[in-house]
Amino acid sequence: MADLSTTYMGLKLKNPIILGASNLVTKPAAMEQIQEAGIGAIVYKSLFEEQIQLESIQMDEDLHEYEERNAEMTRLFPEMEHAGPKEHLLNVKTLKSKVNVPLIASLNAIYETTWVDYARELEQTGVDALEINLYATPGYFEIEGDKIEEKQIQVVKNVKKAVKIPVSVKLSPFYSNTLNFIKKLDEAGADGYVLFNRFFQPEINIDTEEFFYPWELTQERDHQLSLRYAGLLHGNIDASICASRGISNSTDVIKMLLAGADVVQMVSAFYKNQPAYAATLLKELSEWMDNKGYKKIKDFRGKLARKNQQDPFTYQRAQYVDILMKSEEIFKTHPMV
Repeated sequence: MADLSTTYMGLKLKNPIILGASNLVTKPAAMEQIQEAGIGAIVYKSLFEEQIQLESIQMDEDLHEYEERNAEMTRLFPEMEHAGPKEHLLNVKTLKSKVNVPLIASLNAIYETTWVDYARELEQTGVDALEINLYATPGYFEIEGDKIEEKQIQVVKNVKKAVKIPVSVKLSPFYSNTLNFIKKLDEAGADGYVLFNRFFQPEINIDTEEFFYPWELTQERDHQLSLRYAGLLHGNIDASICASRGISNSTDVIKMLLAGADVVQMVSAFYKNQPAYAATLLKELSEWMDNKGYKKIKDFRGKLARKNQQDPFTYQRAQYVDILMKSEEIFKTHPMV
């Protein structure tokens, strides 16, 4: 029987499938099921500093809404403060005491000092690693791209100095040269990369003429960009590679490992198929390895990475050109009319 064990950022995992950051961690039944199904590790849902600040502002507004409506009324409620990240930290610590697999905390802060402060507090909960989510959507013309990158690299350096646990970086593909940026993060000491985070984009309701934010699961083939970069990065960086976004089934898991990922993160697949689906994924991965004669994950991981291909253009634009050159043959299989 195939040995599915692997390592991620130095952590020993019994298999390469990780539950990505999601609200599933708040559901005890889901946590029990996914552990019984054999999940390799769990990422706790992100601590968003922006959310904490907004909640604090909302609480302050609610407490003071009815004050000063009477000349004798100076304060309606006793002095109260927002709990800040305390509840989140307590929940992380509680789950850590209950799970039997590595637990990874996730963080998205705003300021350089709070990145470090929250990272230290999360480390104190006993988590095995920290995932910092470099989620940035510039909305102003004046901000230069290299300034954003410099700031994010400094965040990684600061967090790495502040904590002893492994630190991975979850990032977007929206850099002028994502490979170059990851190389700089590698030099800054990052222990792993999660490819890629998913932005929640605003939509417009044309009936109400208002914005809304649709909650959607990832779709099949959303993983292709992650696959490409896993193949480009494998063998060229020191840190671990975690493929994420749109990985729907065991076939997708195998693709990512062949491209060069060390592990994968999945969320939507568990929402669609229930947490127990992890057992099916592992069974099918093991069966595929047995059929191929692979004893361990390392026997085939990165087999199809660019570094191990004779064709240097496998992951580049030449493939698009190749498709154009064979367009007549393709249209025979997929006729337009």
